[in-house]
Amino acid sequence: MTAAQEISTPAPEPVLRKDRVDYAPTARSVSLSRHRTARLVLQWGRPGMAGDAALLVSELATNALLHGAVRGRLLRVDLTLTASALRVAVSDPRGERLPRLREPGSGDCYGRGLLIVAQLADRWGVEPRTVGKSVFAELSVR
Repeated sequence: MTAAQEISTPAPEPVLRKDRVDYAPTARSVSLSRHRTARLVLQWGRPGMAGDAALLVSELATNALLHGAVRGRLLRVDLTLTASALRVAVSDPRGERLPRLREPGSGDCYGRGLLIVAQLADRWGVEPRTVGKSVFAELSVR
């Protein structure tokens, strides 16, 4: 392949802010991660995104707790701000249990978390890890 034929990939976007915290797989951790996310996004100068980011973390952390937790293993919450997006990712040790959208029945108390994430986020998905998976949601910086 000659130099003229090489395909260039764009450089990754620089990270402006980053936060990573590991939490015990407990209901209290969902609340702690939600409050931390709102506070950090406010401190990072994005007050209009703080509520949505906190809701995304809450839904993803709840799903990780209910469907991905393993006794003795931590859940990880990553927040990353670039010039174009705020990315929220929650990692758990259960890589074989992939999230999926579903339509809950009208009487169901659970099952709406990923529907909320899909409606709120500009992009969401799942990434495999060496152990487990990360479920992420991104909000575009407007």
